[in-house]
Amino acid sequence: MCILRRPLGPVALFLLLSLLILSPSAVHSAEATLSEIIVTNTQDDLLVFFEIQGSFTREMEEAILNGIPTTFNVIIDLYRSRMLWLDASIASLKIEHTIKYDSLKNEFRVWRSEDNHNELVFKDFAEAKKAMTEIKQVKVVPLSELRKSSKYQLRVKAELEKVRLPLYLHYVLFFVSLWDFETDWYTVDFTY
Repeated sequence: MCILRRPLGPVALFLLLSLLILSPSAVHSAEATLSEIIVTNTQDDLLVFFEIQGSFTREMEEAILNGIPTTFNVIIDLYRSRMLWLDASIASLKIEHTIKYDSLKNEFRVWRSEDNHNELVFKDFAEAKKAMTEIKQVKVVPLSELRKSSKYQLRVKAELEKVRLPLYLHYVLFFVSLWDFETDWYTVDFTY
């Protein structure tokens, strides 16, 4: 029996690649969420703590290990709740966490904006990911800006900064967007 094999035509090749890239296993990723949101205060400042969970997909980890810097943005908004008016904006913060793998030194470097962008160096990828996803003791606003017995709402959201590839690589590597994430807005209502 003789089987003749012909090369795939451009349309067949495009359909095959589309099926591979858009298969459920490639598109499906764990949905990123925020957990353990704690709003507390010191003697002088309102603080927030929380964790980002489900943010690292297999594709994102591979990209990091190939040297692509990855940045998480966290948006924190504080509003004073008012009955008959729109809520009053008290504070708005944007926190950035960036990770980059140095393959020559086999090290992960993490920069966190709330730590004045000081560089943290990790040999273990799991520890570096933990540093990327933990938000600890972030000062939202001085307590002097809050009114006693007023109701407030803290809104928090995390997202992956869109990857900017050099030159025209973003046209070739359009599938990089498959590992983007963005959480829903999470709210915490409290009275000061």
